[in-house]
Amino acid sequence: MNESFSTIEEAVAREHFVITPHGVSMWPMIRNGKDTVLIEPVNGRLKKYDIPLYKDKRGRYVVHRIIEVTDTGYVICGDGLYEKEYDITDDNILGVVDGFYRKEKFIPCTNKGYMRYVKLWVGMMFMRKPIIKTVRKCRRAKQLIKEYFLRIVKGKGHYNKK
Repeated sequence: MNESFSTIEEAVAREHFVITPHGVSMWPMIRNGKDTVLIEPVNGRLKKYDIPLYKDKRGRYVVHRIIEVTDTGYVICGDGLYEKEYDITDDNILGVVDGFYRKEKFIPCTNKGYMRYVKLWVGMMFMRKPIIKTVRKCRRAKQLIKEYFLRIVKGKGHYNKK
């Protein structure tokens, strides 16, 4: 029987919940609008490398990785970000990612290859800022080049002579 839920909190607390996150904060693991994640209800305290679904101070639903567990809560950061979030407590957390779907393939958070990626990426926290800024600049340059060539092909570029 399919039940309908009035809130995300209610849905996560009662059963598996699949969402398609939007944004680049969890890139490269989760691709914007392409990959889906399986959220499970929380069972006890979370640990380093877990990915909680939580509600931030502005009331937004966020999926980011725990990079440190403290006595009072968690230090969290999206894989595609380099600024840490502090003061996330168990009260903020609604569920935890059990795995994600890349195309049709399910990758559980217990997968050995996935765990190697996680430990490497979290361990390189000090390198994230230059890596992410370089990737963003390359993507922007690629986009500008593509737009430039499309304008030429459509006859709107600099080389359109009459």
